[in-house]
Amino acid sequence: MQYRQEYAEPETQFIATQEPSEPTKKARKKRPRWQKVALITFVVLAMLGGIGMIGGGLYFRSINSGIERVDAFDGVPEADRPQVQAEAKGAMNIMILGSDSRDPESESGSRTDTIILAHLPKDRSSAQLISIPRDSWVSVPKSSTGRGGRDAKINASFAWGGVPLMVQTVEKFTGVRIDHVTIVDFGGFKEIVDALGGINIEVEKGFTTLYALNGSRTFNAGKQKMDGAAALDYARERHAFADGDFARIRHQQQVIKAILDKAASGGTLANPAKLNSFVKATADAVAVDNKLNLLDLASEMRDLRSGNLTFLTCPVKGTGQMGTESVVLVDKEKAAQVFEAVRNDNVPEILSAAK
Repeated sequence: MQYRQEYAEPETQFIATQEPSEPTKKARKKRPRWQKVALITFVVLAMLGGIGMIGGGLYFRSINSGIERVDAFDGVPEADRPQVQAEAKGAMNIMILGSDSRDPESESGSRTDTIILAHLPKDRSSAQLISIPRDSWVSVPKSSTGRGGRDAKINASFAWGGVPLMVQTVEKFTGVRIDHVTIVDFGGFKEIVDALGGINIEVEKGFTTLYALNGSRTFNAGKQKMDGAAALDYARERHAFADGDFARIRHQQQVIKAILDKAASGGTLANPAKLNSFVKATADAVAVDNKLNLLDLASEMRDLRSGNLTFLTCPVKGTGQMGTESVVLVDKEKAAQVFEAVRNDNVPEILSAAK
C-alpha cells in the first residue's frame, strides 16, 4: 500500500457513505493461544503481531520494517487534546481509518471510507470497535493551513488536514484521546482473503451490485464462501440498500471478523505457504503511526478471546440535509454516553450505551 495524503474538497474527493525488534521466545505448543492472539486485532495489523511475532518471530524483522509509517500526530496541539481519566490508565484507543484506493467509484487517490475507534481496556480481555459514519455532521477544528474550523462531515477533516486533523476531529467529537492510528487499504482485502483461501459470510439479504470489480455481481441470501474479489464487492456495496452506508458498515465488520476467524484457524497457522501469503498481503495493506510497537501490542493482546471482540456503531438519529449536503445526524446524547464510557474504560457501559 502506498499511503498518500491528498487534500481536496470533501464534496469531490470523498463519496458519501450514507448515501462505511527482535524475535520473541518460542511459541507455546497449545494452539488455543494462537487463536486468542490472532483474534485480538481488528486491522490484521495486530494479527501480524499475534501470528508472526508471538509465534516465534515469523518474518518479524522483514515484515515490520516493510510496514508503512505515518506522522499521525504531527502538529496536533497537546493543549487541545483530551486528558486520560485516572480509572482509564492503561487502556488503549486506536483510530482505524479505512481507505479504498481501488474502489471503482473513486476518482482519485486515498480517502477515508471507514472510521473506527477501537477501545482496548486496560485488562486487555476484550476489544470494542465503534464505527463512526463518515458523513457524521461534527465540528472540525482548523488545520495548520487554515482549513476547517467549522461544522462539516467528519471525513472532510482528512481532506483538509490529513491524518493529524482527523485525529483532532475524532478527539474533539468523542472526547477520547487517540493513542495510535492505523490506516487500512480495503482494496488490499482481496489479496488478504485469497491468501486465506476464502472466507465464510452470512448474507443477510440478497442483492446485486453494479460496482463490482468485473461489472456486476449477485449475492444470494444465506451463508456462502467468498473469494477475495467477492468479499471486496460485498464490503463496498451501499447503493443496493435503503440504509446505504449503515449496511456497508455492517458488511465491512462482517468481512473483518471473518478474516480474523479464518486467519486464526489451524489450517492457516499450520500451512507455512498460506501463512506466508497472508502475512505479506496484510503488510502491504496497512500503515501505522510512528510510535506503534507491534511486538508490544501483540504480546499485550495474547489472552484476548474471540467472543470478546465486539463491533458497534456510533448512535445516530438518521440522515438529513445541511445546506446542499446529505449528512448523518449523530444522536449526541447517546453518543456522549458511549464515549464517556470509553473515557472511563467502562466496558459494560460501552456495550449498554451503544445499543
